Amino acid sequence: MSLNTIQSKPFSSSSEENKHVILDSIQPLLKDSKSVLEIASGTGQHAVFFAKNMPHLIWHTSDLLQSHEGIDRWIFEAQLDNVVRPITLNVSEDTWPTETYDAIFSANSFHIMSKENVADFFSKLPAILNSTGLVIIYGPFNYHGNFTSESNARFNDWLKSNNSQSGIKDFEWCNELANKAGLVLIDDIEMPQNNRILVWQKS
Repeated sequence: MSLNTIQSKPFSSSSEENKHVILDSIQPLLKDSKSVLEIASGTGQHAVFFAKNMPHLIWHTSDLLQSHEGIDRWIFEAQLDNVVRPITLNVSEDTWPTETYDAIFSANSFHIMSKENVADFFSKLPAILNSTGLVIIYGPFNYHGNFTSESNARFNDWLKSNNSQSGIKDFEWCNELANKAGLVLIDDIEMPQNNRILVWQKS
C-alpha cells in the first residue's frame, strides 16, 4: 500500500490534549535551534504539530519499526518540508544516528522504558548533541522516591501490571545519569496532569 492510498492515521488522545501546553513550554527553548531528534515519536502527532508551529526547525522522528507506518501517515498528510520520516531506534539495541542535533526531545517515553533503557538513552547523548544542545523530556516523575499524586501511583501500578520493567522514574536518578553524560539541569517545568518537562543542557 502506498502512502497515497492511506486514509486513516493512528490517534493518541493524550497527544492531542497535551500538544498545545508542551508547545508553549518548548517553543522558547528551541527558538535558536535548527534540528531536533524526537525519541519515541509514537503516532507522529507531536512531530507534525511541533514542526508546523516551529518552521525554523528540522524535526527528525524515530521509533520502533512497528510504529513507522503510523508516523509516516501523519507526515504524509501534513506535507511539511521540515519533518523527517522515522528512523528505527530502540535506545538499547539499535545503532544511533551518526549526525548531531541541537536538541533531543521525548514525550511519555521514560515511564514505558526500563531503567536499562533510560540509562542507555543518557549514555548515548554526548555523541549526538551539538555544543550547548538541549535534552527535553516530558512525562511523570517521582521526587525523593515519592509519587507526586495518587493518580500517578495508580498509573505506575497499571504500567507494571503490563510490563514489570516499566514504571515512573525518579527525577534524582535521571538527573544523576544526565550529569554523568555531561548535562546540566536548566529547568524543571510543572505541567498539567501531574507531568513535568525536564530540560538539560550539554555543558
